[in-house]
Amino acid sequence: MTIKSDVLIIGGGPVGLSCAYYLLKSGRKVTMLDAKEIGKGSGSGNAGHIVPSHIIPLAAPGVVTSALKWMLDPAHSPFGMKVSLDPNYISWLLKFVLACNESNVQRSIKPLNDLGQLSAKNFSQIIAEEKFDCSYQEKGLLFLYKTEKAFHDGQHEGEFMQKHGIPVSVYDKTKIHEIEPAALDDIIGGVHFTGDSHLNPAVFLKLLSDRVLEMGAEMIEHTPVTGFESAEGKVKVVRTGSGAFEAQHVILAAGALTPSVAKDLKLNIPIQPARGYSMTMSATQTMPSHALILGERRIAVSPVDGLLRFTGRLEVGNYSMEPNPVWIERIENSAREYLRLDEKLDVKETWAGLRPTTPDGVPIIGRSPNHSNLILATGHAMLGLSLGPGTGQVVAELVNGQEPAFSLSPMRLERFG
Repeated sequence: MTIKSDVLIIGGGPVGLSCAYYLLKSGRKVTMLDAKEIGKGSGSGNAGHIVPSHIIPLAAPGVVTSALKWMLDPAHSPFGMKVSLDPNYISWLLKFVLACNESNVQRSIKPLNDLGQLSAKNFSQIIAEEKFDCSYQEKGLLFLYKTEKAFHDGQHEGEFMQKHGIPVSVYDKTKIHEIEPAALDDIIGGVHFTGDSHLNPAVFLKLLSDRVLEMGAEMIEHTPVTGFESAEGKVKVVRTGSGAFEAQHVILAAGALTPSVAKDLKLNIPIQPARGYSMTMSATQTMPSHALILGERRIAVSPVDGLLRFTGRLEVGNYSMEPNPVWIERIENSAREYLRLDEKLDVKETWAGLRPTTPDGVPIIGRSPNHSNLILATGHAMLGLSLGPGTGQVVAELVNGQEPAFSLSPMRLERFG
């Protein structure tokens, strides 16, 4: 049996759901496919930080050197790499190393800034219009520092961001303890990206999923894509174990699984999974009043709904979604270096999820070079939630033949050759 669709979205995470929302708002009919459950994948367990301040790509000068240093300190390293001789993995690593330069940063700032600002605006609008109760707080993102060098580097980065329109405040030791009472006494300063915000990601995605369903989307879960049939420069058929689909437009938003899902399309999509972890606990006696980044340890902290979540670690090339208890414990130990925490934490959940990571640190958004009816929306790394609503808007504009809100040229797949 073949099911005909107007727009078929493959992937039900933050990006796929955002695409569905804006397409439905524009009057399109939408069918969504997900290999598991819509709205309950890797996006649901992340930090929930909405970060238009994040305009420096993962591939930047000094990252390779820092990564090597981190790997010599395995008890605290925020970064890890799988050892593998897989040609795609080796190719990705080579591209990543070559992209860790100032030219890549300069190329990436504008598209990341454009997409981040649009997404932040859209989050605020969606939550207000749809009356979503998801612990959304526009209180910024506060970096805490324990050492003079890290604080100096954080201030330097903040000055760089300010030149690109990102609002930043720098706090000395007295001020940081005034505004963040959960910080331990040896925190010497902080950098506050005041235009950022945070929310409960699982609650937001559940509300968005329910709203998309209410708007008329057909949602088909537990249905992995098994292949494609292409002809005449178009995707003609999308095959699944439950039947075949024909669609006027296909959106590929399958996150870290995009390369394996798209194997029949003969596209070189350089994405590697990067496993991250979170642990969620009941509110502590002294709750942080802000979303935080623990500077030297690169741990994200999120107070939401009477819960506290720590998120961290980036393990490139690892497809496993099983939380490693060693790293959960290390994340907790790192958080204790910065925050006033109860002696015994009431841990509600531990989690591991995959971030789809491109070698240059910029998402892939745009039409397939080989298929006029296929749009790619993937490769957002740890920013899938944060950049979802902006991605959804520009994808809907592409489908509808409109000029996107900003130029997508730096995000097209063709940049990788």
